[in-house]
Amino acid sequence: MKIPNHVAIILDGNGRWARSKGMPRNYGHVQGAKTVEMICEEAYRMGIQYLTVYAFSTENWNRPEDEVNALMGLLRNYMKTCLKTAAKNDMCVRIIGEKSRLDEDIRRRMEELERATKDNTGLHFQIAINYGGRDEIVRAVRRLTEDVQAGHLKAEDITEQMISDLLDTHGLPEPDLLIRTCNEQRISNFLLWQLAYTELYFTPVAWPDFSKEELEKAVEAYNKRDRRYGLVKDE
Repeated sequence: MKIPNHVAIILDGNGRWARSKGMPRNYGHVQGAKTVEMICEEAYRMGIQYLTVYAFSTENWNRPEDEVNALMGLLRNYMKTCLKTAAKNDMCVRIIGEKSRLDEDIRRRMEELERATKDNTGLHFQIAINYGGRDEIVRAVRRLTEDVQAGHLKAEDITEQMISDLLDTHGLPEPDLLIRTCNEQRISNFLLWQLAYTELYFTPVAWPDFSKEELEKAVEAYNKRDRRYGLVKDE
């Protein structure tokens, strides 16, 4: 099979999966974090070089306070776990999103994780936390506007590449494949700029049940797609 270089995943269904088992939503988030670790290893074994997951969106702050607090606690623990996993698997970890709203100790753990893994040459693993595609683009536009106002740049000279270079994902290849779990079929403000020519794959499987086999199914579906990037297919 042709293996996608960069796979992005919207991790959906943790709460619904937990409720279906008579457990609290937070139990689903804990199990979902374990699935992330497993999929990181399986993705790299398959030959995927970049994996980006949507862990916490800018809209997730609107969830019940106890759930948000539990997610922040899980995030704190995951930063420690991820540091060990990254060292074990030679994984390079990068956090994308607007970090200023997060507690200082979480930001510090993120910085430690990124610093400790920046030279690793295995899977490039991006975690989107307090991330929103619109917010990301707005932040990039503000920086370009500042350059124009300061006289460092002319508005007519702004290019797509300049915008790409100011996004959280600067330096990363655009995703080849986006996977969303638990039967939802929308992108929910995730990587709006970067998904312009990405193949989309939706599965009814909830994220805690997502497995190596499910990842393989997604890649098999990707192999059946005809990626033309706006060009006409030769007859």
